[in-house]
Amino acid sequence: MNKGFALFLSFLGHPLLVLFYMLVLLLACNPFMFGVRTMAEPKAVILMVSVFAITVLIPGFGVALMRPLGLIKSLHLEDRQDRTGPYIITGVFYLWLVKNLLSLGYLPDLFVKFAMGATISLFLAFFINIFLKVSAHAAGMGGLVAMLLMTQWSYPNVNLEIPALGGMFFLNFKIIVVMGILLAGLVGTARLALKAHTSLELYLGYAVGMVALVIGASVV
Repeated sequence: MNKGFALFLSFLGHPLLVLFYMLVLLLACNPFMFGVRTMAEPKAVILMVSVFAITVLIPGFGVALMRPLGLIKSLHLEDRQDRTGPYIITGVFYLWLVKNLLSLGYLPDLFVKFAMGATISLFLAFFINIFLKVSAHAAGMGGLVAMLLMTQWSYPNVNLEIPALGGMFFLNFKIIVVMGILLAGLVGTARLALKAHTSLELYLGYAVGMVALVIGASVV
């Protein structure tokens, strides 16, 4: 695989983006479950901005600050020891997100389960990282596939409505699930191509992501 394409896939499949992807997808498929008519309403926009800030911007900024402070050797976190601090920082903000989502009360249980699963995935990866390096990208992709499957099981008739010339184009959610599985495979291949992980670390990551989502769904 071309290195540039592998880097692009690694960015596209960054684990911090997964929960935000699912929020946007759920809003696009069924905004009514969030109490809005369209994802362009202020209530939905505020939710998307808040989730993006808590799960992507703030943790990403915190991890980036660790590099000039000498707390990590590289932003790529190649060394297993470098991942401890970023896992803790990110985990704290994800816990904060879950607490806020639970306190709001009006959000669909499915998304709260996803947030809980993503948080559990972070702490599982943190614990395993003490003994063995695990692919955070694979954990994110495993979680994404689990989220898509849970959405399909919870809303078997849901479709993604895409504006098109002459009306709306409806994309069956089963196709989105297949696309998610393909993306998970491509991201894993990209990580191998970049020599960022071994096959074992990838398989372990996929398992962590999927198991964490099952646990998250059972505790919320």
